[in-house]
Amino acid sequence: MTEATVPNVVEVDCSTGISTTRPMTADEIAAQQKMQEDFAAQQAAQAEADAAKAAAKESANAKLAKLGLTADEIAALIG
Repeated sequence: MTEATVPNVVEVDCSTGISTTRPMTADEIAAQQKMQEDFAAQQAAQAEADAAKAAAKESANAKLAKLGLTADEIAALIG
């Protein structure tokens, strides 16, 4: 990153109220990128789990319908 594209950090000393703005260090930038990657991976895993749960529910409903249950009866069992 060039100096112009490096994000800034604002540090506030709560006892004095003085705030200082400075560029992020390389370690802080790496930590921020890792947090963003971890969050994206967590979101992808959650989306995958949600899709699997929806597929299982759809499969269960289809199996119940195959046994002769009506949509209302299936809803009563689930709900």
